[in-house]
Amino acid sequence: MEKILVVDDERGLREVLSIMLKRAGYAVIEASDGEEAMGHINKEIFDLVITDLRMPKADGMEVLKAVKSSSPETVVLVVTAFATADSAVDAMKQGAYDYLTKPFQVDEVQLIIRNALEKRRLSAENILLKREMASQSSFAQLVGQSESMQKVFDVVRQVADAKSNVLICGESGTGKELVARAIHYNSVRSSMPFVAVNCSAVPETLLESELFGHMKGSFTGAMANKAGLFEVANGGTIFLDEIGDTTPAIQVKLLRVIQEREFRRVGGNQDVKVDVRVVAATNRDLEKAVADGSFREDLYYRLDVIPIRLPPLRLRTGDIPILANHFLGKFSQESGKPVPVLTSGAMQVLLSHEWRGNVRELENLIERVVTFSSGAPVSDEDIRGWLHRAVTPQQQGVPTDLPEDGLDLEGLINGIEKDLLLKALERTMWVKKKAARLLRLNTRSFRYRLEKYAIKGGRD
Repeated sequence: MEKILVVDDERGLREVLSIMLKRAGYAVIEASDGEEAMGHINKEIFDLVITDLRMPKADGMEVLKAVKSSSPETVVLVVTAFATADSAVDAMKQGAYDYLTKPFQVDEVQLIIRNALEKRRLSAENILLKREMASQSSFAQLVGQSESMQKVFDVVRQVADAKSNVLICGESGTGKELVARAIHYNSVRSSMPFVAVNCSAVPETLLESELFGHMKGSFTGAMANKAGLFEVANGGTIFLDEIGDTTPAIQVKLLRVIQEREFRRVGGNQDVKVDVRVVAATNRDLEKAVADGSFREDLYYRLDVIPIRLPPLRLRTGDIPILANHFLGKFSQESGKPVPVLTSGAMQVLLSHEWRGNVRELENLIERVVTFSSGAPVSDEDIRGWLHRAVTPQQQGVPTDLPEDGLDLEGLINGIEKDLLLKALERTMWVKKKAARLLRLNTRSFRYRLEKYAIKGGRD
């Protein structure tokens, strides 16, 4: 339910607006002057604020500035009986959505409010759509014909429309997020947001704010009110990856939001209610973590209502040819290159490899094959070279001499750097701190490079 703050020192007008808005299905809070309004603004996040311009104690412009300072996404509608061109221009410059002169028609206000809130919703949805564009299809990215994967697909279909929480377990790189997306996009919530957060990738001190939001001034750097990811996912699904790496303090807060469907922002004193389905994932043995006291037993049973276990790639080798061909087609299409042909010897090497990094390791290997493909069939020696990193300069695309027509130095360096990052991650089983040490980088520099090349996954 969208929340609206009505600010006006005229009690009659304030009550008329409140009654009208409540009948339309909005949650409404009233304030009789600017000072009272700013008290509410500092405590809560509103979807829309309707404020009179001339009021005692603090005027409408001060209210407008306070709203835009604490919650820039909030829509503000200014109304007044003393309209001038200058005041209208000033209000719009400060971020007001629209400007109305008293007296006004109720129908007119209703239309403006609907349009303003619709614009706010579309803006938020556009941000989410950009993040989800590549993964909207339900099962398109889940590939496998093995019996174990068919069982996973069957469970996804059966539980997609359920309200129950899901816990996906499996080694790193097995495709846990893809399963979570498949559950969401096959459910009745598919038109609502899917929000993914890697709990191990967010510093412990920031994870609470990331999940539940914060109020302005609640900690150093909190320059404005911020909605958390549970609010962003309202009506949809939140995917909590690497849930096993959360601290006891975060686990307590997660338990509350799962049980009560409500939480408080950092620094806030108001409960925020949400309707969110929780899908969690981990590569840890949570039963063992419960036994040794590092994971709450009550939270574990709240999450493990519907368990899904993803098999490692080494236990479903029959899917390797299917996955390899899938990735060959995917990366060839993205790069605009012909699809490389794998010889029978090359495929045999793939089938016999251990794949400690699971599907992600295979995907990264095939991406390199496509990137550096010369058009010739890919042999068993080529694959062994990539797997064991016995890579010649020519295989990496590094020229032994400067070509007559020059070369793209930056692109070449970026390609080598990305390859070395992936190499370090695979060698350390995708443990980021170990990979950073292997490359003699500090954690911040390493994370910057992962973001630069859109390398996702792994754990700290």
